[in-house]
Amino acid sequence: MNEKLFRKKSISYILNSSNADFSNNPQLKRNLTVLDLTALGVAGIVGAGIFSTIGNAAYNGGPAVSLLFVFTAIACGFSALCYAEFASRIPISGSAYTYAYASFGEFVAWVIGWTLIMEYAVGNIAVAISWSDYFTGMMNGFGVKIPEFITTDYLSASRGFREASVQMAAGTDFNSLTSALQESYMAWTNAPQIAGIRLIGDIPAFSIVVLITVLVYIGIEETKIASNIMVLVKMIILLIVISVGAFYVNTDNWSPFAPNGLGGVLKGVSAVFFAYIGFDAISTTAEECRNPQRDLPRAMFYSLIICVVLYVAISLVLTGMVSYKELAVGDPLAFVFHKLNIDWLSGIIAISAIFAMASVLLVFQVGQPRIWMSMSRDGLLPKKFGKVHKKFHTPSFSTIITGLFVALPTLFLNLTEVTDLTSIGTLFAFIVVCAGILIINRDEIQVKPENRNERKGFRVPYYNSKLFLPPIVLVIISILLFFNLDGLKMFFTSYKATNIPMYGFLICAAYIVYISVKRSLSLIPVLGLLTNLYLITELGITNWMRFLIWLVIGIIIYFTYSIKNSKLKNLSVNEKST
Repeated sequence: MNEKLFRKKSISYILNSSNADFSNNPQLKRNLTVLDLTALGVAGIVGAGIFSTIGNAAYNGGPAVSLLFVFTAIACGFSALCYAEFASRIPISGSAYTYAYASFGEFVAWVIGWTLIMEYAVGNIAVAISWSDYFTGMMNGFGVKIPEFITTDYLSASRGFREASVQMAAGTDFNSLTSALQESYMAWTNAPQIAGIRLIGDIPAFSIVVLITVLVYIGIEETKIASNIMVLVKMIILLIVISVGAFYVNTDNWSPFAPNGLGGVLKGVSAVFFAYIGFDAISTTAEECRNPQRDLPRAMFYSLIICVVLYVAISLVLTGMVSYKELAVGDPLAFVFHKLNIDWLSGIIAISAIFAMASVLLVFQVGQPRIWMSMSRDGLLPKKFGKVHKKFHTPSFSTIITGLFVALPTLFLNLTEVTDLTSIGTLFAFIVVCAGILIINRDEIQVKPENRNERKGFRVPYYNSKLFLPPIVLVIISILLFFNLDGLKMFFTSYKATNIPMYGFLICAAYIVYISVKRSLSLIPVLGLLTNLYLITELGITNWMRFLIWLVIGIIIYFTYSIKNSKLKNLSVNEKST
């Protein structure tokens, strides 16, 4: 059984089998340049993070959150380097799924593929819901009132109506309710009914998903044009925001720089990391790149560099314009300019947010069908999912399924139900990719670095963990002791249930450091592994339970269908390795 579960595909076999598949079936169209890929990377990264989560991060960490954006970018850079090497070695659409197949074997590959499907789907559900909120707000600003029952999801309307009814029965006036409760109450009250069932759904969210799905279906050429336009628009607007905001910066607001100390800054880690999610999605377009081995690594780094400069500039401008104490709002950019009576720019920010959200939606809707397609090619999903349209040269059936998989839940789910599941999927993939590089290169790291770098394609630079990791660990411990001693004392003496994930991380980290030093493992993948393991401990237990339910469903599918239909099942060892 272990042999079946962890059967691997060699890199040469992956490349040879994909070439054979291309000769017998319609191919994806190769027309993405490094500029297009960079635009897709920026499109996937710059979204809800800069328009919403940056506010709470700044509230907790103060102006020092700008440094957190740098540190988090470096942490993401470790994973990006590993993605870049895999993309150079295996220029196939499967992304982390295919990389896991080559390094860990079939079962882990299935788990990662199944997790990526969830990540992209849940991420796009959340983005579509946020897009709907911004779109509705913009239309209200233009004087167009959209009925609440077609802009509110069924779940929020149902819950909000019950809560509002309870408060009103207790004597609370309707106008004294929160705006969210008022909206939910009006949606439930005014909704038309058929057979006693209220017709409530987030139609703008549903519509944008359908529109994006149609665009992705008809071709990658049309998709890249739309992506380039949306990225250009939102970059211009954000640069205007930075330029105008710089004139209103009061440097007194930057003091104290870290008002809540290191602990306050670290509270924003999850939110800031969420702001960088998306660069990995462009690896799913490997078969549509003109030169994937050269352009994919470059595009990943270019997009990360652009975004970190943008994020640092925005965070410094925001915390300079107003006190960090005022930034705990859902729309910090619009709030700041409205507070300073620059209302014309607040409207432009709302338009920019609409473009930003739509571009993120576009990138993830491109990525998910190509994961379905790759898993189908390997026999782990039915052949239908791997079908490429003869005219449009896109994974047609998988694209339609993806559209339905995202669009329908937007009608009845709310944002709080789905948000952090995206981070779980992303971090799982990052962990596997970083660890996969260590496995793939375990024989190579014993040779001289200059010999290793003679190989074609991008390679993660090799630095011996034995030399660099112990000093890095000592520096981190020293910083924590100097800046957060009280927090450490409280952590090790309180013994709270909420500390259990961190206890687990510390045990895993100690073991990884020991093994890395003992075996002289490559430093960068090890650092990527450690940082992603730390970030994954920051996620709540509720989301872990939902993730486990999704994982159980995937495991059932694997053992009832995929393991029996795997194309590796009937191949000899020699065939798999060639």
